[in-house]
Amino acid sequence: MTQTTEAAAVEETRSPGGFRIHRAWFVAAVTFVTIIGAAAFRSLPGLLIDPLHQDFGWSRGTIGAAVSVNLALYGLTAPFAAALMDRFGIRRVVAVALTVIAVGSGLTVWMSAAWQLMLCWGLLVGLGSGSMALAFAATVTNRWFTERRGLVTGILTAASASGQLIFLPVLSWMVEKHDWRPAAITVALAALAVVPFVWLLLRDHPADVGLKPYGAQEFVPKPAPVQGAARRAVTVLFKAARTGPFWLLAGTFAICGASTNGLVQTHFVPAAHDHGMPVTAAASLLAVIGVFDVVGTIASGWFTDRFEPRRLLAVYYALRGVSLLFLPMLLAPSVHPPMLFFIVFYGLDWVATVPPTVALCREQYGEDSAIVFGWVLASHQVGAALIAFLGGVARDVFGTYDMVWYASGALCAAAALMALVIRRRPAVPAPGLATA
Repeated sequence: MTQTTEAAAVEETRSPGGFRIHRAWFVAAVTFVTIIGAAAFRSLPGLLIDPLHQDFGWSRGTIGAAVSVNLALYGLTAPFAAALMDRFGIRRVVAVALTVIAVGSGLTVWMSAAWQLMLCWGLLVGLGSGSMALAFAATVTNRWFTERRGLVTGILTAASASGQLIFLPVLSWMVEKHDWRPAAITVALAALAVVPFVWLLLRDHPADVGLKPYGAQEFVPKPAPVQGAARRAVTVLFKAARTGPFWLLAGTFAICGASTNGLVQTHFVPAAHDHGMPVTAAASLLAVIGVFDVVGTIASGWFTDRFEPRRLLAVYYALRGVSLLFLPMLLAPSVHPPMLFFIVFYGLDWVATVPPTVALCREQYGEDSAIVFGWVLASHQVGAALIAFLGGVARDVFGTYDMVWYASGALCAAAALMALVIRRRPAVPAPGLATA
């Protein structure tokens, strides 16, 4: 690329007043809005358990099994999606993923058997959502930024919480007033609405517009498409699996998924309803968690740029474990101040673990870090899937969720200890990039 071409591309990022805004921030903004639009499907599973149980007579364990398939595929698809982004580009992979989500969610309105729930919500939405997982945010961050990576990771992670904040109250109102089917259609339409936005505005690499990554000292040519995406994802897994930090990161993130997506996001609404709280009130509390999740995750990204990620993880898991141990005593028919305190406290910690986990993957595994994080995310979702299923089974067997809350609190304490023993290693910058 000539100097004239590069200078012209840089001029595209100047505002009328002459202040230059790097294109990377616009790409991050598009990614943020995309994740918000796709977050509708993340809001729905916890709202479906009681309506599907009443409509079809399916046990909560059966419904939880479908949710667990969705959560497991959300994680297991992520590393392959990250590799596919290296092969076909971010835009194509994300556009196809959103379309698959829309098809899976839309088809649920015609289902009449539990296997169809497994197929539509478990398989299709699971595969589509896995391609829109946090590995997507990690790929965008790694390609477009060498500085402020922790902050950007926090912002993009918070997008999912923002989507939950937007969609949860609306979807819960639809489920309560108009049945669950309009809510499923809303999810499908939200995913479809984002597709043209992604296709027209998202760009795969800074070199596509003649720019250096934000904070880089040198121009980085766009790498050639990587052949054999599946083979590369598996090769990176085998390579990382020979190292101790991978298993510690995977173990802590599995507990993270178990104590958030698998437990609270899936079972908080029915657990609160068991204590007499209206579904809309419980869903609104989850939405409030989303508000403080945005604050906590962005703050965690800022902290990750400045403090030791291992210590941050240990603090986050320890505090989460303590809050879960108190939750069974706080559930009641109405919302009261101690419950609000839990919601604020837990919300600040919901996915604050993501920026330091991404930073540790980058530190340990360099240019393979996005795919490694995809596998670590897979463990997150396997943990979530296991608890989503076991939580439903526990409710069917014991008639209460109390044992699940206590077990998750204990697991969080174990995760805090695991985070502290991850060994340090000097960061490995990607070729041609300055160290962040």
